[in-house]
Amino acid sequence: MIISLLVAMDERRGIGKDGKLPWRLSSDMKRFRELTMGHHIIVGRKTFESIGKPLPGRQTIVVTRNASYSGEGCLIAGSVQEAIDLAEARGETEAFVIGGADIYAQALDVADRIYLTAVHAEVDADTFFPEFNRSPWTEKECTYQPADEKNQHACTFRLLERTPA
Repeated sequence: MIISLLVAMDERRGIGKDGKLPWRLSSDMKRFRELTMGHHIIVGRKTFESIGKPLPGRQTIVVTRNASYSGEGCLIAGSVQEAIDLAEARGETEAFVIGGADIYAQALDVADRIYLTAVHAEVDADTFFPEFNRSPWTEKECTYQPADEKNQHACTFRLLERTPA
């Protein structure tokens, strides 16, 4: 199974502000929907609660240390690895880790791909994607999206794949 991180971050690695996305990027939301539809998404509890509900057409796995946590329509896992194992046991071919910062940090070392939306701005953020070494990653795709009436900032969609050791 392929483990993919799906993240949009600004030029300082900012990914969120007050539990919400700090921008409006219609093209990024469309890409998110197209990539994740029909797949398992792995999300931390706080990020799940900021979304407010399971996303249609996807199986949500919420990672939480609270063993009694329940989210209607969701699967619950006590760790990122448990979530990955659960998705794989259910026949998943590519599971998407969608945040937040702690979940990204835990998944980074086991990820095969990073679908990165590089937002060409510095926004007011209070949550950041972890620093990571880019040397084991190879860029496979790169598409520029200019700012327009539906996209608050210009951005570049990148697909990074881990280079085999």
